[in-house]
Amino acid sequence: MSKIRSIEIVDFKFQARNLERAGFGQMVGFKRGSSIEAVKNAIAIETDDGLRGEYVTNWCASPATRGEMEMLAPFMLGREATEREGIFDDLKREIRQWSGMGHGPLDIALWDLAGKKYGASVSELLGGYRKRLPVYASTYLGDSQGGLDCKEAYAAFAEQCYELGYRAYKIHGWNDGDARREAENVLHVAKVVGDRMTLMLDPACQLRKFSDALYVGKACDEGNYFWYEDPLRDGGKSAFAHQKLREMLKTPLLITEYVRGVEPKADFIVAGGTDFVRVDPEYDHGITGSMKIAHLAESFGLDCEVHACGPAHRHVMSAMRNSNYYELALVGPDCPNIVAPVYTNGYTDQLDCCGPDGCVEVPTGPGLGVTYDWDYIRKNAVASRIFK
Repeated sequence: MSKIRSIEIVDFKFQARNLERAGFGQMVGFKRGSSIEAVKNAIAIETDDGLRGEYVTNWCASPATRGEMEMLAPFMLGREATEREGIFDDLKREIRQWSGMGHGPLDIALWDLAGKKYGASVSELLGGYRKRLPVYASTYLGDSQGGLDCKEAYAAFAEQCYELGYRAYKIHGWNDGDARREAENVLHVAKVVGDRMTLMLDPACQLRKFSDALYVGKACDEGNYFWYEDPLRDGGKSAFAHQKLREMLKTPLLITEYVRGVEPKADFIVAGGTDFVRVDPEYDHGITGSMKIAHLAESFGLDCEVHACGPAHRHVMSAMRNSNYYELALVGPDCPNIVAPVYTNGYTDQLDCCGPDGCVEVPTGPGLGVTYDWDYIRKNAVASRIFK
């Protein structure tokens, strides 16, 4: 038996160069010579027989996520750590009034613990068979500071990514909802690299009118884009609006990043609101929840695309036949991906992680197959709490 005896949650900070907060909210963009302070969460779950499962968050890190983790952690104490389905079911109910973002990192840490217990990678536990994953470069938002500040810059960065081995490229446009500018960018990048790279567009819910989303979508049609993701200002929630948009475009829609969990995504699919399904082990109740969503999409004959990056994301995708690309998010010219510099075994999600075959590898060690620098985490801690 491996009963959970403690859960530690540490918030820690680090600096990311040549980046600034861009516009309203959490958006980030390029600014040479500037830097931002990023905060991530580190989780460690220990059992009474000496096992330890760990995870460091990427894109779900926030005060809200931490609050949800602190709310859920006490309910896990004394539970058998390998009974992930039972814990999943109880925590999903407990978090029903909130976003659920705090559930994912805790579940991922349990999978890391299980892999270490049995001496197997998470991919092996899932029955994974894909050892290398096709990857796309997913850009930062456009800026006005000399980074991705014009359509020519987006095309030039696509060329740079191609030289590094990438064969797919996703544009996040400017954070202003200018449909004409977005469409011009879509068509220019397609003209420059469309014959060599698979292209996607993600306006990140910045297009304020249905007519704007339709206008940009028509440009995606003309540029032969692989998918068109979360265009509308509805926050990616309206199945009806996206179903109407689907009727007017030939480019497939990728929605449901902001529709969390297996049941809401099932409803969205049945309502005809998307062509591809989105899943993220941080957002969608962990690895346990993600595999339910992957199989849901498979049962409808739909592809399921993994949002963002990280070791958990690679393991999930390794066990999915119906997923096309791993997302290397977010990247741009002369600035880093804002992932914590805490891996001590060579794992990386920086721009240079792409191999000459256009793929990234799935970690093979026990659990998540990564090791974390806990000395760095504790040295840079801004908050911590241990539940026993």
